[in-house]
Amino acid sequence: MDNYILAMDQGTTSSRSILFDKNGKEVAISRKEIRQYYPRPGWVEHDPYEIWETQLATARDVLKKSGIGPESVAAIGITNQRETVVIWERNTGRPVAPAIVWQCRRTKEICDDLKARGLEKLFKEKTGLVIDPYFSGTKISWMLENVSGLKAKADKGELLFGTIDSWLIYNLTGLHLTEPSNYSRTMLYNINIGTTDREILGILGIPFEMCPLHKFSSGDFGKTKAPLFGKEIRIAGVAGDQQAALFGQTCFSEGEIKNTYGTGCFTLENTGTNIVRSKNNLLTTVAWDLENGPVYALEGSVFVAGAVVQWLRDELKLISNAEETCAIALSVADTGGVYCVPAFTGLGAPYWDDGARGTFVGITRGTGKAHFVRAALESIAFQSADLIRAIENDSGKKITELKVDGGASRNDFLMQFQADILGIPVVTAQTPDTTALGGAFLAGLGVGFWDSQETIRKTWKRKKQYMPRMADALRERLLSGWRDAVAASRVFKNNKTE
Repeated sequence: MDNYILAMDQGTTSSRSILFDKNGKEVAISRKEIRQYYPRPGWVEHDPYEIWETQLATARDVLKKSGIGPESVAAIGITNQRETVVIWERNTGRPVAPAIVWQCRRTKEICDDLKARGLEKLFKEKTGLVIDPYFSGTKISWMLENVSGLKAKADKGELLFGTIDSWLIYNLTGLHLTEPSNYSRTMLYNINIGTTDREILGILGIPFEMCPLHKFSSGDFGKTKAPLFGKEIRIAGVAGDQQAALFGQTCFSEGEIKNTYGTGCFTLENTGTNIVRSKNNLLTTVAWDLENGPVYALEGSVFVAGAVVQWLRDELKLISNAEETCAIALSVADTGGVYCVPAFTGLGAPYWDDGARGTFVGITRGTGKAHFVRAALESIAFQSADLIRAIENDSGKKITELKVDGGASRNDFLMQFQADILGIPVVTAQTPDTTALGGAFLAGLGVGFWDSQETIRKTWKRKKQYMPRMADALRERLLSGWRDAVAASRVFKNNKTE
């Protein structure tokens, strides 16, 4: 009896697998951390083998610890960190270089050259994206030009590239596939007509033969090789992590919005079948395509959210773990006028300023650990507020409720401050892992485990609601201070050290 969906959730800092039942309830979970490599300032890499091996290990572990055999798994859903890219050999499957992670800024010069050539409008109109090192296309171009022998191999058709969904699918099935939500983050996908854009491939020097075949987000991505789990299991749903979270939050209707607090912070609004062109430096992206035409989204991306808490723990040694930040932040009445702008890798939307640098402002002799911790948490809410206001300006619609998920959504202080600084309710879901749940929902639809989106919507339950309680005058004063702090972080763009 096929009673469960197995969701593989490959993220920036860990690989996870979660079993879900028909009510969308977590049955078992397994997680393994993956290592981040920083070979130079601004560079971030992963080991492709470690990504695959940890993801496979968690999938096997979650079946073992739950006591559920592979014969009871109806399908696998995959969700993944986006924009991170792997290149591997067509004949052997061997990666030819480390994976370049979405946070990596090494392709800044390539992006600057594209902008200098006046190509920003072309890229934006075709792909919905701004020209930025964040996206996969320039990462592929950089590897072909800078890793010895790769360009010649690529021109001979000997290499394949993929975002992490493709890398996992290839190792699970031997097939070279992706789908629109991930492919639309590469800078190579024309969102207007749903095809790989050969003009952009030519500009970036990427052979078409390297590109994966893209399928619908819910459907047939092949079956796993039998030795992996002792039985073939169909992969039936795939989406990039943020689009999967939008689906997992059941934001199926135009105007519904979610915010995910992970390593970065990502706000997406469902814009239905409408391609909304942002006037506020947001991204237009494919949310999913279920065979009846693509659904689009407006997206704002914060590069550093949960990562600022990791920094407090690992680099400054101010905390022992993320869980204690709530109590520390509440131990003081406010930040004492301190603001943190965690622009460690520049600023994402709506600024897109890769020259900005991490900044604390407003420090006095009385500033202590609790003020730094509280300011770091508040910075996550301030950055999210910037995104949400920009989305409102672009869509022309007032947002009345924000659904939230991700690790930091468990932090009561942060969620209350988010509601306060936005002036709207913030709602958490009963199932906290909505990214993995979205991948499971897509897979379940693909094999008839759930018969419709409306059936899925009935499984979603709210856990907690944070109502705004901050006075308007205080909100405006804090937001004004935040804008000044952001301006200060951007002063350093002409004084970079790398």
